[in-house]
Amino acid sequence: MSMTAVADGAEPRTRCPSCDSKDLHPFYEVSGVPAHSCILLPTREEAVACPIGDVRLEFCPTCGVISNTRFDPTSIDYSHDYEETQGFSPRFRSFALELAERLVDRYDLHGKDVLEIGCGKGEFLALMCTLGGNRGLGIDPSFVPERVDPAAASTMHVLRESFSPKHVDVETDLLCCRHTLEHIPDVGAFMRLVAQVMRNRARTPAFFEVPDVRRVLREVAFWDIYHEHCSYFSAGSLARLFRGQDMRPVHLGTGFDDQYLLIDAVVAGTHPGRILDLEETIDALAIDVEHFRRRHRSVIDGWRERIGGLHRDGRRIVLWGSGSKAVAFLTTLGLEREVDCVVDVNPFRHGMYMAGTGQPIVSPGHLAEHRPDVVVVMNPIYRKEIEGELARMGITAEVLVLEPAEDPSGSATTAS
Repeated sequence: MSMTAVADGAEPRTRCPSCDSKDLHPFYEVSGVPAHSCILLPTREEAVACPIGDVRLEFCPTCGVISNTRFDPTSIDYSHDYEETQGFSPRFRSFALELAERLVDRYDLHGKDVLEIGCGKGEFLALMCTLGGNRGLGIDPSFVPERVDPAAASTMHVLRESFSPKHVDVETDLLCCRHTLEHIPDVGAFMRLVAQVMRNRARTPAFFEVPDVRRVLREVAFWDIYHEHCSYFSAGSLARLFRGQDMRPVHLGTGFDDQYLLIDAVVAGTHPGRILDLEETIDALAIDVEHFRRRHRSVIDGWRERIGGLHRDGRRIVLWGSGSKAVAFLTTLGLEREVDCVVDVNPFRHGMYMAGTGQPIVSPGHLAEHRPDVVVVMNPIYRKEIEGELARMGITAEVLVLEPAEDPSGSATTAS
């Protein structure tokens, strides 16, 4: 789940990274945000002084890809201190298991070879190996060997490096790439390497998973926009990216409560394939871009006033979920004193601090003593999971969920 490609220069981009068009239309900009939102920062001083970058989202009306033209790859370090995993959530583990089972069944992956580009800490690759008795090869500079389930370790080999031209001779029965493409600045060059791997075995399929930018645009979810996500895709722009590199999309859908796009593709050959049902037109995507452009300032101001008002009323506020969404939410709104701490179920984040704003990251059990008045849930898909934990601890708090609403205050409920 981390960026795996050879970094290009730090100069602002002036061309679309997918189709190379120079006709890019800017529509959202925020400056001085953490350049790296998932890095582990052990002191508040380091967190507040973390490297910063800028975001300038530009829409390509030729292919539909949206890119951060101010992305600076020199500020990114996907080392072992990069902590991206969501695997400590039961809800996320269930999603990953169902997805792995579906892929193993769909492609009859039993005793086969599976390549995962951007495998993160290796949880999903381990699932693919265990479920089908497969052999796994992962590529990711942030991999930590000690984090792999011992039962799967002997079936996997992970290269702690970035995906590059030296890997194109790998032969595999499935190429998997989840939550990595959005971290790639030059997606055209990256996909050309992917296509070369797929051609090594003529029938090798590829499976990719990325966030769905149409949801971000329609919900005006500014908290889903951050510096290291330098490329954003809709169903249509993602399919066009594959077709542009002589790959044919064969499955295109959504997952994780429609937050993610899931695409399967094969080498096109002489069969370019049909337009799939989920693909939108570029004109339809342009309407979503314009909606975000018109609404984002009022949505940001609404959330800033909502949180600020709660703080002025003396309410103790915490966030639940310390990943990139929380970093973007806190830094875009400029919240420091207003939020006491950030909760996360991932034990590797406990004792660390939020990039940019410096709040401590604590375990759920910490709230039994802290007794917050307001809990802001960073992802609505975890709402029931979180409310269950609050109820178990006997905490009655107002719960605000980051979900689409014309008025941010309209998403408040009470946890009992």
